[in-house]
Amino acid sequence: MENRSQAYLFGQILGTHSFLLKDGFLKPDEYSEIGAQYFLPGGETGTAATVLSSLGVSVKMDGTWIGKEVAPMLKDFYKGKSVDLSSMNFDYDDPGVMDYVVIAGLVRSPMGRFQTLFAEGKRWWSIPKEEDITSSKVVAIDPFFGDETCLAAELCVKHGIPYVTIDSRHDSYLHKHAAINVVSKECTEGDYKGMDSEEIMKLMQSEAEGLTIITRGGSEMLYARKGEEIHYMKPFDVEVKSTLGAGDTFKAGCVYALLHGMNDEETVRFASACSAIAISRFPLPLNPPKLEEVNKILGR
Repeated sequence: MENRSQAYLFGQILGTHSFLLKDGFLKPDEYSEIGAQYFLPGGETGTAATVLSSLGVSVKMDGTWIGKEVAPMLKDFYKGKSVDLSSMNFDYDDPGVMDYVVIAGLVRSPMGRFQTLFAEGKRWWSIPKEEDITSSKVVAIDPFFGDETCLAAELCVKHGIPYVTIDSRHDSYLHKHAAINVVSKECTEGDYKGMDSEEIMKLMQSEAEGLTIITRGGSEMLYARKGEEIHYMKPFDVEVKSTLGAGDTFKAGCVYALLHGMNDEETVRFASACSAIAISRFPLPLNPPKLEEVNKILGR
């Protein structure tokens, strides 16, 4: 791998136990048959790294400390892929951060111990390294790690490196300086309860020069910059097998688009095509979108 990675990703990397059910989602006091189950890399950064590597991008990632149960799987999975793990901490004296996700088509339910982990008041993630950021062309930053998240964004601003983020509030440093902020339905319904998507977009536009994209599941996406009219785009229509990783794949598509100088409409279409492929298959880490598949959806 080249010393200079095309993209540096900082954020949540973990081991995901996923369970795809055969006959609909869980119901109280009823038996459910598991159709398939896997233990694979997950998290917003882990999934994005997998997708970007499949698209031909060289990636360096860092973030969550990796514990004893997750480390062997993670190292084995990325062996031979264009994902550099050299900055990561694999000496976490713990089984490692994991989640458990039950999936049935459009519906999924993640479970974990993140509230407990954050409530402990201890840091279980890395401090971003300035040399990792300056040696990359584009950066992606998850908004979960407090001062370290802010430091990653500040280093990008200091060195003029564009970055993509997700679910960052309109009044945050992360949003105000981002090249692209992808805001999910989960975020808008949580942080902006009672506001419609257009109101939220106008608030986002007022605080940043970068591109804001508001995704709404299967409904139209909104995207705009400061001073622009709001644009709309319908997601690509595919048969949904699992929505796990859809948003993380969309983020990866935005990183790819930023690397390749796409305009706003091209960016949203490309990221949406990546996400459409992701939701049409399971498990995503073993079947990430390839560039030729994305181009086919785009009619290229």
